[in-house]
Amino acid sequence: MSNAPGPGTLGGVGVTAAAGAGARPAVLSLSIKEKAALYAAYMPYLKNGGIFVPTNKPYQLGDEVYLILTLMDDPTKLPIAGRVVWISPAGGGQRQPGIGVHFPGDESGHAARSRIEDILGTALKSARPTHTI
Repeated sequence: MSNAPGPGTLGGVGVTAAAGAGARPAVLSLSIKEKAALYAAYMPYLKNGGIFVPTNKPYQLGDEVYLILTLMDDPTKLPIAGRVVWISPAGGGQRQPGIGVHFPGDESGHAARSRIEDILGTALKSARPTHTI
């Protein structure tokens, strides 16, 4: 079941979502193909790092989500069990609707943060606006 903008891309970002039964965390798939889109989505100010996931599906702060993250042309998928820490609701003004997912403090979170920061390099110091701040 798709709950997000289809598997197309939004500014270099592809998103799909599947709802699990019961209390299982939602499963999201995010594919970022462009460095500018990664910069706009990355949340480096979170303790373990995080990423903005475009979606129209409603979430609550603290919801658990399971994210499958694909970066650039790397075929490796990064599985991340994170928590919703940011919400930009649909119809909430000029911001793109979606959620901010905080990476866990485990190996999967560290691997995702490290990979993203390696790709972004000095762009991390940019003052350009992002999807969250």
